[in-house]
Formats: sequence, structure tokens, C-alpha cells
Amino acid sequence: MLQGFPPVVAADTHTLILGSFPGEASLEAAQYYAHPRNQFWRLLGAVLGEASLHELPYEERLTRVLAHRIGIWDVLDACHRQGSLDSAIRNAQPNDFASLREHAPQLRKVCFNGKTAGRFADVIGAAGYETLVLPSSSPANAMLSFEQKLALWRQIPA
Repeated sequence: MLQGFPPVVAADTHTLILGSFPGEASLEAAQYYAHPRNQFWRLLGAVLGEASLHELPYEERLTRVLAHRIGIWDVLDACHRQGSLDSAIRNAQPNDFASLREHAPQLRKVCFNGKTAGRFADVIGAAGYETLVLPSSSPANAMLSFEQKLALWRQIPA
């Protein structure tokens, strides 16, 4: 059983971006979105007006994102999976979303990084949060260009 990461949130976090589950490169590095071809940090940096976000050391990236009152987590806490594809996920165990209210009491919007994570949008929406399903930042999602993804990711701070 693979184990995911704790949430990156603060008491003033108002927006949370949820992925599905860390890929192999992320698990190995113990960092969210560590695969060099994953566009997450470039997309988020462009959205936040921090173009060099992806070039910063990991801890500094987290500090900068939290300063914008944005958090990062995954919909899954644990699962079995060979490789990094979401389609290979088995025996998925969701994270404890009820704990979000105590960790991030100002949270009002939850964005989903890709369709697999987006399957939880209805559940999260029913809990009273605004939801937004975004195109995946994964290198496996090659159907859209960076610019096409960015146009949709720009809805995050809205």
C-alpha cells in the first residue's frame, strides 16, 4: 500500500488544489508534483504571477503558494498502484476531508487537478465548497497545450 502526503494548508487557506495521488517521482522525492515534466508548478506560478515558482527549492515553492492562501493535497490518502497512471490505482482510500474545516476554516473553493481527482467534486461540493475541475498538469495529459491548460487554470483565484 502506497501512502500519500499530508495537506499543505494554513489557517487562512481559501483555495485548495487536489490531485489524485502522488506519482512515482513524487513519492520518491517526497514532494508534490516532482516529475520534471509535470506542469503543475509552471501552471500555478503563471496563475499566481510567480513565473519562476517552478525554479525555486521545494520548501520555498510551498511557502509562496501558502502566501497566496492556496493549499495542495490529494483526494487519496493511500492506494495500490503499479507505475504512476491514475488508471492503475486500486484499493483507493480517500483522505479525511472532514478534517479540512479544522485545518483550513476559511476554505471556500476546491480545485481538482484532472478528471480522476474531479470524480470527488460532487462530494466536496455537497459539503458546501465551490468546486472547479481543471485539466491535469500531468505529462500523460498531452491533449492540451500548456497555453490551453493555463487558460483554464486562470480560473483558480476567481
